[in-house]
Amino acid sequence: MQPYHIFIVEDEESLAKAIELNLQLENYKVTIAKSGNQALSFFTSNFNAINLVLLDVMLPEINGFDLCKEFKKLNPAVPIIFLTAKNQIADKIEGLKLGADDYITKPFDLEELLLRISNLIKRTQKASPPVFNFDNCSINFDTFEIVDISGSHSTLSKREIGLLKLLTENANKVISRDEIIEKLWDINENASSRTIDNYILNFRKYFEANPKEPVHFHSIRGVGYKFIA
Repeated sequence: MQPYHIFIVEDEESLAKAIELNLQLENYKVTIAKSGNQALSFFTSNFNAINLVLLDVMLPEINGFDLCKEFKKLNPAVPIIFLTAKNQIADKIEGLKLGADDYITKPFDLEELLLRISNLIKRTQKASPPVFNFDNCSINFDTFEIVDISGSHSTLSKREIGLLKLLTENANKVISRDEIIEKLWDINENASSRTIDNYILNFRKYFEANPKEPVHFHSIRGVGYKFIA
């Protein structure tokens, strides 16, 4: 079994190295980034190979809150622990609202951090299997491959898989257009309801027995979209 991969984003080198050493003693693979741009570049190229992110907030170039948004767009399921000196309640709430799984303030107890990492990885590995099955269809979120209603295999784009993951993880709930755009598109990219509508139409062709009378993929006029399991 491959060791779990921890990505540390921390500009304080001595702290990053101390955490790295202790994680390696626990048989984790560790990568360190010291700046926002370096972190975003590495994560963009390796988002499917990272099992957990330790993320500082106050970083050069891109702050940790903005990085969290970008990381979650690329891999909504990746566990993120903020590890930061920003200890105000408003900061903690902001981090958790962005989808972080935990928020630990400096100074911290190293043994407690290691236990939190271990427990979070165990929980997410059990809770988030890479393959989602429904009817006779399947979606592999790691390889981007699907098996459609006819039994044919296809490979989808990263954004299509991201949208499928967002919808299936929130099954039976309406996801607004604004939330989808915020989570899956970069700030400088143009996105519209028509773009999302086209993805939903494609999903119906892939996964619905009758695309004109969908069972699973629904557009809620003026509100958003819903996947019904």
